[in-house]
Amino acid sequence: MATKVERSPFRKGSLVLYKHDPARVASVGRKKFTIVLPDGETVRVRPKDVDLLHPGPLESLDPLTPQEGEMKTAWELLAGSSTTVAELADLAYGAYTPATAWAAWQWVAEGLYFEGTPQDVVVRGPDEVAQERADREARAAERRAWDAFLKRVQAGEFVAEEDERYLTEVEMLALRRIDHSRVLNELGRAETPENAHALLLEIGYWDHTDVPYPGRLELDTTPPALALPSLPEEPRVDLTHLPAFAIDDEGSTDPDDAISLEVDGDHRRLWVHVADVAALVPPDSPPDLEARARGATLYLPDGKVPMLPPEAARRLGMGLSQVSPALSFALDLGEGAEVTGMEVVPSHVRVTRLTYDEAEERLDEPPLSDLHRLAQQSQARRYENGAVRIELPEVRVRVIDGQVVIDPLPPLRSRALVREAMLIAGEATADFASDEDIPLPHATQVAPDTDERPDDLAGMFELRRHMSRSEYSISPGRHAGLGLDRYVQATSPLRRYLDLVVHQQLRAHLRDGELLGTQELMERIGAAQAVAGDVSYAQRLAQEHWTLVYLLQNPQWRGDGVLVDRWDGRGKVMIPELELEPAVHLPRGCSLNDTVTVQVVAVDLPTLRSTFRAV
Repeated sequence: MATKVERSPFRKGSLVLYKHDPARVASVGRKKFTIVLPDGETVRVRPKDVDLLHPGPLESLDPLTPQEGEMKTAWELLAGSSTTVAELADLAYGAYTPATAWAAWQWVAEGLYFEGTPQDVVVRGPDEVAQERADREARAAERRAWDAFLKRVQAGEFVAEEDERYLTEVEMLALRRIDHSRVLNELGRAETPENAHALLLEIGYWDHTDVPYPGRLELDTTPPALALPSLPEEPRVDLTHLPAFAIDDEGSTDPDDAISLEVDGDHRRLWVHVADVAALVPPDSPPDLEARARGATLYLPDGKVPMLPPEAARRLGMGLSQVSPALSFALDLGEGAEVTGMEVVPSHVRVTRLTYDEAEERLDEPPLSDLHRLAQQSQARRYENGAVRIELPEVRVRVIDGQVVIDPLPPLRSRALVREAMLIAGEATADFASDEDIPLPHATQVAPDTDERPDDLAGMFELRRHMSRSEYSISPGRHAGLGLDRYVQATSPLRRYLDLVVHQQLRAHLRDGELLGTQELMERIGAAQAVAGDVSYAQRLAQEHWTLVYLLQNPQWRGDGVLVDRWDGRGKVMIPELELEPAVHLPRGCSLNDTVTVQVVAVDLPTLRSTFRAV
């Protein structure tokens, strides 16, 4: 029996739909046929690439002109059913011709009353049409709103109530919460956080007080809202008879250490009193977990974000109450300020608060004069043990009533006094932990890969490049930068999480409690390091941000810098007054460590770029 061959519906002169456009079949082959497009171009296609609109014959596409008919009447008659283009054309136009087939298909393609294919046209019901019409109007209104928004942004304007929904997306990119922005893309700008920041500044949605860096690093910028328990009832050594001094920057609100010196003949005992935070924040308590997630207090020029609930500093800060609870480190010292014995005791202390400037004025009076001599001995001992000395200019940047204030931090003897006392306590704590088998997070640092020990700014600038970052480990190790064979940070539990962990371990040891094990300690080190680096980075970027705002507020600023590096007619100038290190074109004959007067030329806040010229 012969196999029946199905005839193709396509033949020469048929009207077909190809990629949404009409086309005429010019010739038919066994597997492909040739079609002619409206612009006269011919294309070889397969049957599945096209849809039949009318079998023809059609000599050209010219007759496909708009048709007069009753399409809406046809829709009303067919609503809720299905049909074909042929039936729809016949009903609406009274005849099924290539021209009416194309006209009917355009109604289907428009998608309001009909949808589907030429052979299966779905006729929408009245409710569907009404909903589609409403949706289209909403989309049209949204497009009009979008176009109006873009026009305003291009003019450097915005309307808060109308444009916030669009600008929130830009803000999210500026904070690096998302990677793309439709707004920046539409404006033809690269989709980067810096460009998003720039746009927000241009239109006034942000101003210079918006600092994106903590947000970009996903740091919490609100204080912890957690309650703290009462201090436990426990014996405390009464040390209120000892003169104790908490020496800090002016305006400090979280003094977490104070120092005393007890002298009996040739015997010297240095007391370092530290806020007894671990008495209120035991391991794995809600405040401990919160502090672990934050890593450290975030200090910004326009304010700080504490690691612990603000109540902790108010209740435990040294000298904020008439008598302060402390964990006191009693350090017996030898002739060279080396520790010969150590004791740790919960205590009560009476603390006098001093600024560094106030302490500097009293360094010739005991007991501060004795503490100063002790600090000098400690520093000399560390330098003999290979400590690296890098003394580069530092400033303190603050925002006061909207104005940026930059104050130099001179290398005061009082600062060295406090620093050395804290280092003595840290070294002694590491030794004490080793003797008592107490696991603690030790700070270590490898030696720089250079033997140079310069005493000028250019040399110290270069030496800084060779310094590696401090690391933390449960194993004691040398801290080359400090010149200490082992070292533990233990004197800032209000603002550094690993210092709090040290105190938790010491307190557990004092009451014969359970110590954190190696694995628990490693987990805490990892968690703290993961975020503490971001905290430090955010602080540095925020300080640079506000320094550039200072330059915007003082656009004619000029001052002196020191040439610390040079190459091909350009050089890096360290500006002590600003703690900035811009590159400038150098005048002839400049040598390293020469003073160069520079003036600000331009400031680009979003990229943290400042341009200076030598004058």
